[in-house]
Amino acid sequence: MPSAICTLFEGHYHYGLAALANSLYKEGFRGSIYVGFRGDIPPWASAAKNNPALQWRDASTLEVADGMQLHFLPVDTDYHLTNYKPDFMLKLWDGPAADAKRMFYFDPDIVVVRSWLLFEEWVTCGVALSEDVNSPLSKNHPRRVAWRRYFGSKGIPLNFRDIIYVNGGFIGLSLANRSFLDLWKKVQETMAPFIGGLNRSIFKADHLALLEEAGGPFSPFVKTDQDALNATVEAWDDEVSFISKEGMGFESGFILMYHALGDPKPWRWKPMRSALDGRPPRMVDIQFWNSVSGPIVAKSEKEVYWHKFAIKMTAGIGRFYKRN
Repeated sequence: MPSAICTLFEGHYHYGLAALANSLYKEGFRGSIYVGFRGDIPPWASAAKNNPALQWRDASTLEVADGMQLHFLPVDTDYHLTNYKPDFMLKLWDGPAADAKRMFYFDPDIVVVRSWLLFEEWVTCGVALSEDVNSPLSKNHPRRVAWRRYFGSKGIPLNFRDIIYVNGGFIGLSLANRSFLDLWKKVQETMAPFIGGLNRSIFKADHLALLEEAGGPFSPFVKTDQDALNATVEAWDDEVSFISKEGMGFESGFILMYHALGDPKPWRWKPMRSALDGRPPRMVDIQFWNSVSGPIVAKSEKEVYWHKFAIKMTAGIGRFYKRN
């Protein structure tokens, strides 16, 4: 198994999972996508069959198309799933993906738009990470200083590496760099008491919010797993390969993937409301609706047609009416 891909989802994010998987297939990925989830298997995956060979309780596999499978793996954790990424990846490497030479994690609200071969090449340069929209953070930015003080007091020294602040929605690495995941997991577990536990997150709609004292613009861990990931970059003593904001479509350039930050997610986007608010469709909305029809069919033909029509209409309106 040369490469394995994984993601984590619950609830309505299964629509994003479908678009992610379809986009990966379109861009040439063939192999296994390991899907950690809570709740129910998506309705579009009803044909998935129990797969005891994965040696994961209640695992099932959906044959998506020639050469690509989705393995649905129920996760038993009280962590917010955004804080479970390194743990999940390590469990995969210790279990069903033991033969993988490379592993990639994508958030389920990402759509890939470039050849899979580029991602394979990227991880030969170091741990592959993509710059966040809120980057950069300078060497002595209060959050970076807070990381150094906090982890230094816990026996994890940090050394400034770069002003780039990375997004926690993607990571790729080779088996040789697996220890980066062990370090990220350790950093998160060390962070946990400060935020009130890894069951807490800034994404609080359906979960526990951060402790009040853990919030604020200069708080070291307001982005929990993402801040822990950036602290891990400074604790890590081997190679990291950054791609700038263009990597996730946050600025123009050679875009590898589009990441749907914030709300509404593309599958909950209301075109007419968006147009009346003076907000034209985002590229991530366009790419999502171009990626839900196959090989996984997550939305009806009628709904896809309507949204593609609405995208053209609202884009036209946006040429004349746009909120400043």
